[in-house]
Amino acid sequence: MRAAPTILHLDMDAFYASAEQAAKPSLRGKPVVVGGLGMRGVVATASYEARRLGVHSAMPMAQARRLAPNAAYLVPRFALYRTVSDQVMELLQRLSPLVEPLSLDEAFVDLEAGGVADDSASARLVGEQLRTVIRAVTGLSGSVGLAGSKMLAKIASEEAKPDGLLLIEPGTERELLAPMSVRILPGVGPATGDHLRRAGMTVVSHLAEAGEAELVRLLGKAHGVALHRMAQGYDDRPVVAERDAKSVSVEDTFDVDLHDRVRVRAEVERLAARCVQRLRGAGRSGRTVVLKVRRYDFSTLTRSETLRGPTDDPTVVREAAARLLEAVDTTGGVRLLGVGVTGLADFTQEDLFAQAAHAEQAAHAEHAAEDPEGTDAVPDEREGPAGEATGAESRKREETPASRRWPAGHDVRHDVHGHGWVQGSGVGRVTVRFEEPWTPPGRVRTFRVDDPALQPADPLPLVRDGEDYSSWPASLPKSLSGPGPGEGDESRP
Repeated sequence: MRAAPTILHLDMDAFYASAEQAAKPSLRGKPVVVGGLGMRGVVATASYEARRLGVHSAMPMAQARRLAPNAAYLVPRFALYRTVSDQVMELLQRLSPLVEPLSLDEAFVDLEAGGVADDSASARLVGEQLRTVIRAVTGLSGSVGLAGSKMLAKIASEEAKPDGLLLIEPGTERELLAPMSVRILPGVGPATGDHLRRAGMTVVSHLAEAGEAELVRLLGKAHGVALHRMAQGYDDRPVVAERDAKSVSVEDTFDVDLHDRVRVRAEVERLAARCVQRLRGAGRSGRTVVLKVRRYDFSTLTRSETLRGPTDDPTVVREAAARLLEAVDTTGGVRLLGVGVTGLADFTQEDLFAQAAHAEQAAHAEHAAEDPEGTDAVPDEREGPAGEATGAESRKREETPASRRWPAGHDVRHDVHGHGWVQGSGVGRVTVRFEEPWTPPGRVRTFRVDDPALQPADPLPLVRDGEDYSSWPASLPKSLSGPGPGEGDESRP
């Protein structure tokens, strides 16, 4: 534990939903739900207006629609969220070399390591400035927690939501934690919380009073000792600048159970390609390929195969995933598939299997070139040199319903009406609202889904012509004084 509250935790407020409201003037102040819109979709984020109606993250989308039938339901736009996240993380990195991102919208910062704070007053000033700059640069709000440990800083930011700042003075930890639910502590999930409840422990003070020996008896040595320390406010975990990923994976849940074995294999191969793309994007390779299958009855099977060395070869990963699938019984239907790679490394070991697979593909290609109309010609499922899909991928796109091209909430541009976003599509029509982040709510128009004047577009920035904070925190505009005590921030003595 530190003697000064110089660990900062930033958590953006309802990040995905807030970004959508900032981008779409007609949705501001209204309930917005972001997530998978299929029958088996789940809520990723709900705006605070939707939360007041009972909608929350990880809730089945069908239940959310019953609770908030008039909310706007949107498909995530991760390109926008990553852009805004990069802006926020860049601001945090100006404060300290020790920034530990937990997700796109959440991170710890060691202010002491950056030399920008060494006591409560300077830490509070930095927190106030950070909130102001984030709003100016991104148009969004974030909540800040300041404390002498990571655990308490995260609790503080949660208590400060939405759009607030809370500083926990060192030495007041036990008093603050005592009346809080045991679920506030890291590592206490539903199962552990229920186990503690049956033992008569529902708030943090009960854990502190029970003693270490009793918690070890209930939960085991490692968990019991750690939980007793946290209940007294002790947390010595450092802020770690780089969190090394242990695996890379992708998965999809299907609206309707897959029964066709050929379709199941095709989906596994598609997921393997996406997994390798993500693996290469991270500059990594992996040695173990993992297949995840959730069947119609919700039973989940995981199978893995360890290769002779790390690889980022799409053919090797695809064929390993296909071999794993052969050992899985999919009778009755499949509702979820996933492909992952573990045992990550920063290098790739050449694999004879990969070379053999490439040689076989080359032989097929040569044979197809000699006899283009022959029955043995094998279409290439990868993209051609001009960036156009060929073979099976082209057929898959042709079979995709036109309405799938217009996900709700995604950006479009019309030759006449300009930039807008999809409100909905179906029955051969797509409805678009034409507005931009800096305009008043726009008009709604409906087009045919194949209207040549309507095209998908990239997201617009959420802030246009904002103030220049390129020199922050070295020098600050006079307007960047931040709110005074009692105006959006507080301290817990």
